[in-house]
Amino acid sequence: MGEGTFVELIPMRPDERIDPEKVGTHLEGRLPGARGTPEVLQFGSGKANLTYLLRYPAGDGSKEDAVMEYVLRRPPLGPVAPKSHDMRREYTVLSKLYRAYPLAPRAYYFSDDPGVVGAPFLVMERRRGIVIHAQLPAEFQGRPALNRRIGEMVVDGLADLHTVDPHALSLSDLGRPDGFMERQVKGWAGRWEASKTEDVPHFNALHAWLMERLPQPPRVSLVHNDYKLDNMMVDARDPATPIAVFDWDMCTLGDPLADLGTLLGYWTEAADSPQRKAFAVMPTDLPGFPTRQEVVARYGARSGIDLSHIRFYEVFAIWKTAVVIQQIYVRLHRGQTRDERFRTYGQRAVSLIESARQVAGL
Repeated sequence: MGEGTFVELIPMRPDERIDPEKVGTHLEGRLPGARGTPEVLQFGSGKANLTYLLRYPAGDGSKEDAVMEYVLRRPPLGPVAPKSHDMRREYTVLSKLYRAYPLAPRAYYFSDDPGVVGAPFLVMERRRGIVIHAQLPAEFQGRPALNRRIGEMVVDGLADLHTVDPHALSLSDLGRPDGFMERQVKGWAGRWEASKTEDVPHFNALHAWLMERLPQPPRVSLVHNDYKLDNMMVDARDPATPIAVFDWDMCTLGDPLADLGTLLGYWTEAADSPQRKAFAVMPTDLPGFPTRQEVVARYGARSGIDLSHIRFYEVFAIWKTAVVIQQIYVRLHRGQTRDERFRTYGQRAVSLIESARQVAGL
């Protein structure tokens, strides 16, 4: 199975290039094996943060004898929303979390020097596997039993994250758990106002619905804030075996059910409405995958958390995802990126708002 099939490495996009010589000069002596100028390739599937492979060859310079590889991550081009795409936060989490949660890649270095790649960045370990997006790779299709195992693996990985003791890892100052969901609802409403390109009346109605139903958190835990299958890496031979969880730049302390709601928001089923399936990012509508009800039951059994208010979190997650999609779209709308993959994202954000309205029963 070729690496480029599912974890796509491409030459750097022209408007997203970083200077290999500047990177090499800055990192030399700061990372094991980081000597000279690395070969730099870009991971092509990311939609927000920009992610690059740094490949340091052996002394003879041949790619076949590459001895060290690292992953560099930086925020997207142009202005970004406050507290989003936070490389310092991601570094803080990943430089510690790997000790207690093996799916967290280890981060080795952070820099806020904009003279290197144009923005703050971190460097972390590279892990090898595949990333499953909206469709299963061809060799794994038509296997309901495997689909069941993949779905259960995703749920278990989330429940296990929520058992990690942040205090034992010196992560107790990562966030402010008190009032977490209220700040989340208000914060994402503000981000919508800052990035909207048209008025969508149901957005404000959903905002009011959420504010009227704010639940008490069942406990305080680490919250990933974008946990889903395509933010995971899995084994290329057995995709029900997890290798890594990525994208920790929004990780904080708060209500663990915010993460479960996020997962449910992404978890489509075959009978879902077209609006709900318009932005499917996981192949969970295929035979064998657990239903959302089964996801809730498995998470509850593994975590011991009361899930009686889970509809609130599901509605919030879909509504929040609409804002995330709109934030990506507005960068294209304002000319901050030329990536044509984002051309339809404005309408997709509207579809997600409609889906949240249906789940809320408005």
